[in-house]
Parts: sequence; structure tokens; C-alpha cells
Amino acid sequence: MTYFNRNAELKPGYNTYIDASLDDMGTQMDVGLLLMEDGDTFIFEEAQKEIAVLLFSGKVTYRWNGETVEADRPDCFHHEAYCLLACKGTRIELTAHGHSELYIQKTLNERDYTPVMYTPETIQTQHAGANGELLGAMRREIKTFFDYENAPFSNMVLGEVLNDRGNWSGYLPHRHPQPETYFFLFDRPEGFGASFVGDEVFKSVDHSFSAIPGGALHPQAAAPGFQMYTTWMIRHLDGNAWLQTDRCEDERYTWLHEV
Repeated sequence: MTYFNRNAELKPGYNTYIDASLDDMGTQMDVGLLLMEDGDTFIFEEAQKEIAVLLFSGKVTYRWNGETVEADRPDCFHHEAYCLLACKGTRIELTAHGHSELYIQKTLNERDYTPVMYTPETIQTQHAGANGELLGAMRREIKTFFDYENAPFSNMVLGEVLNDRGNWSGYLPHRHPQPETYFFLFDRPEGFGASFVGDEVFKSVDHSFSAIPGGALHPQAAAPGFQMYTTWMIRHLDGNAWLQTDRCEDERYTWLHEV
């Protein structure tokens, strides 16, 4: 099932996009957006679920297990990320120092592990399309915070993509057996793009979200004039962890590698 939510009624505090206890949309995850103002404090403490807390924008103090990190990210288009990945039972306290937006994702994981804070110094970054592939229409920056290679103890994968204006990502059209989620932000409030899921096409807008079924093709495009930021998250399937090599391109379009 494809789920696309523009969530026009965002409110201060935690905004639910997916609640797995009601309907996980096939993702096996909870997904939410935390909006905080100066002086606000919010606490997460999940008894059975690991959690990822990604700072989209703002200035936030993270506290957990006696650790403290001051994270400052004015925006996700020009500044690098901070993301905390923590196991079940970890008490995380967040304090905002100004308007801040944080992406939250959780899933069941019985493993105990030492929480990891991914910072601008430790994030893996790939610059795709820099050599003019597909007539220069695939320029994007891909950041992977954690996946099976560097965090095999987690049941999740998390990264972000920053598309150049008018460029594509997730291209060539590709699929993998694991469901995936996308959360979209644009550098201007009127920004938009196109989100393809199988044979369906949706208009992606600021703060919109999609849950993509496993096996569905899912390329994305940003409209000319707008930078598009996408957070992508995959939950490993039991016995079938997502790997970079799982990406399977639609054979109808592989000839474009030669363009």
C-alpha cells in the first residue's frame, strides 16, 4: 500500500505519520516529526523499540546515558546532520534552543547496543551524477548515516538525499524487496516534485511523506527551481537485511547508462 500524507495540520510537539500499532503501512516502523520551540524539552524512552532521532533543522541539546551533544543545523540544505541511533530502553532528552524540527523513526529490536551519535564528521557522503550521467539530470548528494555495513546491530537503515534543482534521484527506476519510506522537504515552501511508486505518481511537497511497498519501482524528481531534500529509511526484513547490492534497476531503462 502506498501512503502519501501532506499533514497540513502540523502542531507543536510530536506529529505522527505512521503508528505501527494502528497500521504500519507495511513498513514495520513508527514515523513522526517533532516540532519544538525555544526552551521545549521532549523525552523518548521506548521499552521495546530502537529509535533514530535526526535533526532536520534548529539547535538542540541531546542527552542520553550521561552523554550530551549540542547539535546545531540551521537547515538541511547547507548544513550537515546530527542523528542519534539508540537501542530500546534508552532515555533520550531533547532540549530546543529555538524553532527545531526532528525526524523520528522507531522499530522493534530486542538487541541491546551502545547508542551512536552520527555527526557531520562521521557521515558517509556520495556525490552522484557529478560526471554528467543522464545528460546531467541526476546530480544529487547522498548521505548514509547507518546501514547494515556500519550498524549490523540495528534493524534500520537511514540516510538523506539532496537533489539539485530539476534533477532526479532513485534513478534509474529501481526496486528492492524491503519497503522504504521517504520524507520530503523543499528549500522554498512552494517547492514541489514528483514521487513515482510503481505506476502511481504523486506530487511531493514540503513535509510530505510516502511509504513504498517492497518490490515497487520508486524514482523521484525535483521541479526546476527547487532543491529537494529526502530522508529515506528502510527496515531490514527478518532474514533479509537491506544491502547496497539489493538495488535492482528496471531492465527497460538500463540502456540509459550509456547516454
